[in-house]
Amino acid sequence: MKSNVNVCVIGSGRAGMIHARNFARSVPGGRLVAMVDPVEAAARAAVEELGIDKYYLDYKDALGDKDIDAVVVVTPTAYHKDIVVDAAAAGKHIQCEKPMAMTEQECQDMMDATDKAGVKLQLAFMRRFDESFMHAKERVDAGEIGDVVCVKSLTHGPSIPKPWMYDITKSNGPLAEVSSHDIDALHWYSGSYMNEVYAIAGNYRCPDAVEEFPDFYDNVIMNCRFKNGAQGMVDGAQGVLYGYDSRVEILGTKGIIHVGKNQNFSVLTCTPDGIHTPFVKSWQNLFIDAYRREDKAFVDCILGDTAPVVTGRDGLEAVKVVNAGNKSIIEKKPVFL
Repeated sequence: MKSNVNVCVIGSGRAGMIHARNFARSVPGGRLVAMVDPVEAAARAAVEELGIDKYYLDYKDALGDKDIDAVVVVTPTAYHKDIVVDAAAAGKHIQCEKPMAMTEQECQDMMDATDKAGVKLQLAFMRRFDESFMHAKERVDAGEIGDVVCVKSLTHGPSIPKPWMYDITKSNGPLAEVSSHDIDALHWYSGSYMNEVYAIAGNYRCPDAVEEFPDFYDNVIMNCRFKNGAQGMVDGAQGVLYGYDSRVEILGTKGIIHVGKNQNFSVLTCTPDGIHTPFVKSWQNLFIDAYRREDKAFVDCILGDTAPVVTGRDGLEAVKVVNAGNKSIIEKKPVFL
């Protein structure tokens, strides 16, 4: 049995570089050996920072590298299915960033390909590896708040969406790009998948998108019902400017749990001018330790030949909800899954 997993990260954007730095420096049993990016300047800059020599401009060339055991897919969602299916056929284990894919069928194709090849497929819902989120899950599973009645999850991002995200047919909108983590959190804490959603949305902060992409939204509220009868709500927003905001509320029959923080430091400054505390600016620093634990879990499931913590089914169910929510927005009525 191998003692190390040689990893290639496909995509050198913000999330890609977080994974790459982890495998280069801080994941026991994992070793970064290559990067992939179609822009050569970006690929070269990445390997120079990471202290490795090997990069590819085409992911298919990387899949032919026998030194690579596993890949981390961190590209725009539209490319996930093809990369994962090809990686499975090449015998590589796979960690895929959220959203898993654009459609349920693409997700199923990915799962079928990895099952057929006998390789691991872990979905990168990193909040499941955050200490506070894990502690809350332990309290729920221990029955401390009784039966879960309602789960609410909120994510507000400070950044204005990139222009390619304006086209819902290419990005699946903020429900996918922003709220996939919230949808997975609702599934995780409720212990059930959704069977009914009703979503409303609007564009309040992105006037540049209105003329060419009238269906684009930067603010969404989605109510849902789970198969086990519990209720849920997702609150998603982009371009809020004030900071990065990620919180969950779990209401039970005997109590409530609040998860998440928005203070960058546990510091409160009081002066004659008022009271101030630094707000979290980015998911990149809020969940940095969660990313590290997530990457370690990926390596551990390969070396130990165990099931991934977050599976393709979890990814598929989130994509199913995203598409149902987008349909609900357009049709202005509840959608049953």
